[in-house]
Amino acid sequence: MMDVARKKAYLYPLMIIGGLFFIFGFVTWAIAVLIPYLQIACELTSLQAMLVSSSFYISYFVMSIPSGYLLKRIGYKHALSIGLISMAIGSLLFIPAAMTRIYGIFLLGLFVQGLGLSILQTASNPYVTILGPRESGARRMSIMGICNGVAGILGPLILGSIVLNDADGLTAALETMAVAEKTVVLNELAQKVIVPYLLIAALLILVAVAIYFSSLPEVVEEEEEDLDAIETSYSADKKRITQFPHLMLGVFTLFIYVGVEVIAGNTIIGYGSYQGIALSSAKLFTSMTLFFMLTGYIIGIVGIPKYFSQQQSLIFSALLGIIFIVASQLTSGFTSVLFIALLGLANSLMWPSIWPLAISDLGRFTKSGSSLLVMAISGGAVLPLIYEQLAGSLDARQAYWMVVPCYLIIALYAVWGHKIRTRR
Repeated sequence: MMDVARKKAYLYPLMIIGGLFFIFGFVTWAIAVLIPYLQIACELTSLQAMLVSSSFYISYFVMSIPSGYLLKRIGYKHALSIGLISMAIGSLLFIPAAMTRIYGIFLLGLFVQGLGLSILQTASNPYVTILGPRESGARRMSIMGICNGVAGILGPLILGSIVLNDADGLTAALETMAVAEKTVVLNELAQKVIVPYLLIAALLILVAVAIYFSSLPEVVEEEEEDLDAIETSYSADKKRITQFPHLMLGVFTLFIYVGVEVIAGNTIIGYGSYQGIALSSAKLFTSMTLFFMLTGYIIGIVGIPKYFSQQQSLIFSALLGIIFIVASQLTSGFTSVLFIALLGLANSLMWPSIWPLAISDLGRFTKSGSSLLVMAISGGAVLPLIYEQLAGSLDARQAYWMVVPCYLIIALYAVWGHKIRTRR
């Protein structure tokens, strides 16, 4: 009876967190469309355009540790509201950015969005992990991943249909325009994001107000008090977070994983263009990647832990990623792009597997460990820039070879890294 009551008590909070993961996915994966869009509107190089992604993800490095302190000081519910308001402010910055067509303001807006999302991630991920048995943590994270994945599919489709409509014809026409006419056309293009991001900001504010006045319990705090009470001998004598080597390796592994995930989702539109595919079709490829990722989440829900463990899924996913990269190098055209999109399937179970393995046995250090793991999301700011540099010196296809050692690192953590423990 207690288990049934406990599950019912957790259903409402999980539904709210599921809605937040939907928002995460929509805002995060819309960036894949902003990259080619701003490259046209602000007349950027490919490397400059990739800073769109970097300015968003670097905010996790800046805000993850402060987010932990914020959560402890003001509580879970209020922190969620602040995170949502921060994201709304970032979205509103797109209005002056679009009116002036100043690239730096776009980057600032994305950075502020990322600050808010960092707060939300710091609170929501450990919350989902703690709500239930540790061995099924990846399953619950996969459910949240479905919410994220559905929004990730819709975000690029909706925003792409607005800002990249007839992008191929526009790009060709711009080459023959006089400077004055070109400026007018680009100004009109830049202003296409105003209405979508006004609506996003309004939605974020509404959700923030709804959560602030909701009866959402401070479950994270309560559960971590329980963790203190049942702390094992492994964590009881630890004095600082760096004494958990499996966590530190998990932070590095998550850094690598997020970088790989962002490369797969945010470079595929450009890779489609490299393969000679029109932008009108290539703009759909990020949504295709997210569709495969969503498929993987469903596999995780069905299979973990009934048919395979979190560790086994991580090993298999890493090997699958290597296979898809090799296949993309041996093919061309849409087939090669398809194998890059299939990285979404390979990547899908990595986050929900790495996270529970990394925070296992942390006891009273769970929240601090979670903050470090959120900091690792900044891998999405670094690795795509490395890819773009390699694409400039080699080509867009050969640059994907950099992903292979990344998958090997992830596999090594699954086989060995997450098991490391120290006595003191």
